[in-house]
Amino acid sequence: MAGVVTRAVAAAVLVVVVVVAAAELVAAEPPPSERSALLAFLAATPHERRLGWNSSTSACGWVGVTCDAGNATVVQVRLPGVGLIGAIPPGTLGRLTNLQVLSLRSNRILGGIPDDVLQLPQLRLLFLQNNLLSGAIPPAVSKLAALERLVLSSNNLSGPIPFTLNNLTSLRALRLDGNKLSGNIPSISIQSLAVFNVSDNNLNGSIPASLARFPAEDFAGNLQLCGSPLPPCKSFFPSPSPSPGVSPADVPGAASSSKKRRLSGAAIAGIVVGAVVLALLLLVAAVLCAVSKRRRGASEGPKSTTAAAAGAGAAAARGVPPAGGTGMTSSSKEDMGGASGSAAAAVAAVAAEPSRLVFVGKGAGYSFDLEDLLRASAEVLGKGSVGTSYKAVLEEGTTVVVKRLKDVAVARREFDAHMDALGKVEHRNVLPVRAYYFSKDEKLLVFDYLPNGSLSAMLHGSRGSGKTPLDWDARMRSALSAARGLAHLHTVHSLVHGNVKSSNVLLRPDADAAALSDFCLHPIFAPSSARPGAGGYRAPEVVDTRRPTYKADVYSLGVLLLELLTGKSPTHASLEGDGTLDLPRWVQSVVREEWTAEVFDVELVRLGVATVPDARPDAPDVVRMIEEIGGGHGRTTTEESEEGVRGTSEEERSRGTPPAAPTP
Repeated sequence: MAGVVTRAVAAAVLVVVVVVAAAELVAAEPPPSERSALLAFLAATPHERRLGWNSSTSACGWVGVTCDAGNATVVQVRLPGVGLIGAIPPGTLGRLTNLQVLSLRSNRILGGIPDDVLQLPQLRLLFLQNNLLSGAIPPAVSKLAALERLVLSSNNLSGPIPFTLNNLTSLRALRLDGNKLSGNIPSISIQSLAVFNVSDNNLNGSIPASLARFPAEDFAGNLQLCGSPLPPCKSFFPSPSPSPGVSPADVPGAASSSKKRRLSGAAIAGIVVGAVVLALLLLVAAVLCAVSKRRRGASEGPKSTTAAAAGAGAAAARGVPPAGGTGMTSSSKEDMGGASGSAAAAVAAVAAEPSRLVFVGKGAGYSFDLEDLLRASAEVLGKGSVGTSYKAVLEEGTTVVVKRLKDVAVARREFDAHMDALGKVEHRNVLPVRAYYFSKDEKLLVFDYLPNGSLSAMLHGSRGSGKTPLDWDARMRSALSAARGLAHLHTVHSLVHGNVKSSNVLLRPDADAAALSDFCLHPIFAPSSARPGAGGYRAPEVVDTRRPTYKADVYSLGVLLLELLTGKSPTHASLEGDGTLDLPRWVQSVVREEWTAEVFDVELVRLGVATVPDARPDAPDVVRMIEEIGGGHGRTTTEESEEGVRGTSEEERSRGTPPAAPTP
């Protein structure tokens, strides 16, 4: 009876999803006025990089353009570093009335900010740093009532800082450094202001008390600026002169004071001479030292440096989510206890060996570079089987996941070719690589950040709280998403995942869009490298971790399904509590005891895990099985998978192995 009720509820949910999806399709395109505004902006602004904005496609899919959840309006325009040249044309971006984020940093934008842009009622983030903006900061910027971040660094802005900035009561960050601003700093008393920087300008006078809480480096480079946190301002008022008719000799202590002043002058002269001599000696010593080092360097040759080890200490101090928490977004959530050191060490190690960040696939939509990544605030997400993962928040607000790989055993050329192949994978149930960095001592991968966390965290993170972490419908839809992603890898790209597990299933707000991460990384590691943490999922026939098969992936998927059914972790599923039985063997023992129905739905027992590879179904077959049980969530995806199956020979499918040389 419970199974009938569950399926009825699932059917009702499916109807609601279909109705909502149909409603979204009706309003799945921004209004024509916003599309024309974007096209007018691009047409009037020369640009070096081709953006591919096409009037025949939805503006929500254009590079740098983000719409709201219903694709009804444009809310973000991010075009950093795309080679924009010239002034921002008026009457273009200002027509995007629901715009919340505008980032045009690192271009060659001239002139000022158009008045219509300064009247956008919902604009929260404005990033125009590293351009050629000139003129004064317009007082009309105070009309941006919702503004939280205003970054105008490294331009040619001049004139005073407008006092009207005090009207921006929601402002959290104000960066005006690296311009030609002059005059006094106005007293800015915004309680929410956490970041303030006016360094390297031509400002003068005393720093207002309301801004004295910021560090000295935020005011450095202004030679006539004084007051806390800089040195105190000097008094310009002379000492009072003695009364008329009274000689200096008549004033007590006047003679001794005059003598002290004469002695002070001589002492000062001696100090100056001594300082000059000392400076000359130091200069000679520095020249001799430099010559000596150059000679030693020519004879010994260059020496390589070793990057420092990275860890989680500094990030933990900033508040790292606990192991199994919902903040985890990569495969490295289950091993938080092993992280040590600091995220800053990883940044320092990368900075020590210059290289470049290479974008692959749709990663070209990102416009940050390695320098931006190094400046980002880093938070350790966890340490897992392939390396340590960090959540990196870039200066302009973009968030990505950076995975620092360990034990990579391939050369640069092979690594490049493999990452290029992985970057071409696009499917809503797969999380592809967006960028990578390769140097002698550091290998980094960059992924999209999914804030909903992993299936493992949601399934096991609430144990002991008295409530079920995931209901039946959510588990079924997550399982179906994982199966669809795996079928896409097998049939369309001929790729073996090699590391299917619940911590590598990342969740999105749409339960049908959960994504498999960390796929097909096994070829870049050493053949004998044993991947810790994968024992509960690894098929019994897999010996060499570099050579998993399609059937081994299906076995791991089966263990994942059992994990969803029982709520038990594959590595902690012993019947007697002694850790001697893995999850598939435990399930088999339960079936022999004939109390299966008391543990999980009888209909799902037929999805058990086969120990013989040839007895296991293919991934598309698993998709069909789950769809039949779950009420057929989104059968169109199965049809797409079947089309991919037709591209792989029946012989290869029957062997359960990838075609010859599927990846570099």
